[in-house]
Amino acid sequence: MTKLAESADAPDRAIANSLGRETASGTSPAIKHGSLEVKYWPINRLIPFARNARIHSDKQVAEIAGSIRAFGFANPILVGEDHDIIAGHGRLAAARLLQLDTVPVIVLRGLTEVQRRQLVLADNRIALNAGWDEDMLRLELRDLASMGADLKIIGFTKAELAAALRGEAASGLTDEDQAPPPPEKPVARFGDEWRLGAHRVACGDSTDERTVRQVLAGSAPPRLMVTDPPYGVDYDPEWRQRLGVNDSKRTGKVLNDSRADWSNAWALFRTLPVTTALFYR
Repeated sequence: MTKLAESADAPDRAIANSLGRETASGTSPAIKHGSLEVKYWPINRLIPFARNARIHSDKQVAEIAGSIRAFGFANPILVGEDHDIIAGHGRLAAARLLQLDTVPVIVLRGLTEVQRRQLVLADNRIALNAGWDEDMLRLELRDLASMGADLKIIGFTKAELAAALRGEAASGLTDEDQAPPPPEKPVARFGDEWRLGAHRVACGDSTDERTVRQVLAGSAPPRLMVTDPPYGVDYDPEWRQRLGVNDSKRTGKVLNDSRADWSNAWALFRTLPVTTALFYR
């Protein structure tokens, strides 16, 4: 999954709180100068850091703006005592895009020039070192999707969401070409009709008028036909095995492949509107 360079829930607050711990130089800015406090400043008071190395595309700024619009300005911008931005350039750009007058800020006091410039880089770089628990992420995204949540506003691309929601393809218990032997006492018998809610499945011959009439009885005319009849070419897949180009277990000729004209069978569905029908061969 792609990691966001910056979002409305980036780890700025955790970094800001960590300033209260002992630093390598022995100073403790947050402890020395009291608790962190969120204030609301006019947007034109903030000064972007001239040497900020992090860039934000228009697309990503729009994503941050969408997050702020959906969840509120949940992550204040970190600034120094001289109003220079330490962390939150992307959020400032998003605030301007949203035409906000004020934004929440936290003033970090007591930082040396070196510490402030270190934090500008660390705020962006450390977040990129995180990873994903793919199983947990997939579970959370699926739960959110089932709750009707809009997944487009949380920063993942369409391809990433599709991959996460689809999951890994499960491997089968048998080879895909291995057909099980017919049961001694089959449950479904020729002529049976199975009803699955509003759907019907007939065990029979779709070219037989009686079978077709039975499965369509009392229902609205079908609006779609999908067919895959034999091609009428006496196809024999064994030639691939004889030449050693395929190890498929499919053997023997395709049944009824001597017939190419299936118009009589399609005529049984003559109530099908031609304008909405799909004939696939």
